Amino acid sequence: MTDAVLPDRRPSENIYLSGNYAPVEQELTAHDLPVEGEIPAELEGRWLRNGPNPELEVDPAKHHWFMGHGMVHGVRLRGGKAEWYRNRYVSPAEDRAAGKFGANTNVGGFAGTTWAMVEAGSPPIELAYDLTPLGENRFNGTLDGPFTAHPKYDSATGELHSMNYQWPDLVDHVNYTVVGSDGTVTKNLAIPVPDMPMMHDMSLTDKYAIVYDLSVTVNFDVLAAGYPFPFKWDPDRPCRVGLLPRDGSADDIVWCDVDPCYVFHPLNAYDMPDGRVTVDVCRYDDLMVDDRNGPFTEKPPTLDRWIIDPVARRVTETRIDDMPQEFPRHNPRVGLEEHRFGYTSQVKPREVNLHGAVNKYDFANGSVERHEFGFGRGGAEPVFVPKAGRDEEDAGWILTVVYDATTDSSELHVLDAEDFTGPAVAQIALPQRVPFGFHGNWVPDASVAPPA
Repeated sequence: MTDAVLPDRRPSENIYLSGNYAPVEQELTAHDLPVEGEIPAELEGRWLRNGPNPELEVDPAKHHWFMGHGMVHGVRLRGGKAEWYRNRYVSPAEDRAAGKFGANTNVGGFAGTTWAMVEAGSPPIELAYDLTPLGENRFNGTLDGPFTAHPKYDSATGELHSMNYQWPDLVDHVNYTVVGSDGTVTKNLAIPVPDMPMMHDMSLTDKYAIVYDLSVTVNFDVLAAGYPFPFKWDPDRPCRVGLLPRDGSADDIVWCDVDPCYVFHPLNAYDMPDGRVTVDVCRYDDLMVDDRNGPFTEKPPTLDRWIIDPVARRVTETRIDDMPQEFPRHNPRVGLEEHRFGYTSQVKPREVNLHGAVNKYDFANGSVERHEFGFGRGGAEPVFVPKAGRDEEDAGWILTVVYDATTDSSELHVLDAEDFTGPAVAQIALPQRVPFGFHGNWVPDASVAPPA
């Protein structure tokens, strides 16, 4: 049997409105969730996940997956129990009714607060501990411009670093923004780039902020045709990766050529002793060539290693795995440092279940382990939570939401990264499915405290 024989739930001419891509209709609160297995007692905090959840009727022919209102799903863990599940729209009802777009891409904690984030313009939306939206957070009034869904954290300085683009306001540059540990902007640097590229993510090393200036750009023909997401593959646009010294100016960027491609998500990056930079990425040969609805129906992403050479001004690429995969993560304790392990989610874009196995790569010996969830089931972005009191890089828990297409339901699974192919340590039944969406994080109570 294959996933092709699974039930075709909520059929639509737009795959990003069908099956588990389709929005859920209710904001729910549920307590004392059923658990199979044992939740590690050290996990005290919230697993949070953000994604698009269109509320109003949309045109299936022109709807893009990236354009739905943001909805955050959360599970609070404490004392070995799953105390609650909540899902809440990021924007209040009056804003949604007015068509105001809500942050729908990522969610996490920083400077004692919880944020929902989106790329291309909007500042973060602050959320209460129980996920109630509190309104825009412009970093104590210091953010004058756009933000991103993928800031990078430097544990040595406590800073967040981001590359931010904004359509249609920033048509000829992006902003490199640094936010200090107190939640205020300390740097905002304009970087000239032509053609308004879609700059979804960035990378960070001890020396450099890495700029991905790739071949998906604003396209006015797409815009004129009435599509709400006006980006398209430009086959004639050169691709380049910029190494910006963290204390430098835009004139100091070393631009390095790379073959035409697109990258939504890098895994991690680090400086090499010889001056080059290593970064592992989920790489698309091209993207949004003809598909105006989403990223997954054309050429699927693969896992590749890039070596960026600032002397030769060239990127050397090596394929790690041809398996289609996305949403890479690593142990946050090795961010900006050489990593041995990385974790991804298999994607199966033409089948009923977008996700399949979650993968653990050992870059030291070239091996890969795959945690399979069984027929009709797949695990989304694998969030790594380091184990308390342990320093080994793969000593951690993997949190991933699993969709079961046979029952149209979702569970939160806790895997042991050191026993990756073994059974889940815990499986937490959720009161409704979590649609295929984007990103989330583990936010411990030590980082963002619950109300007294």
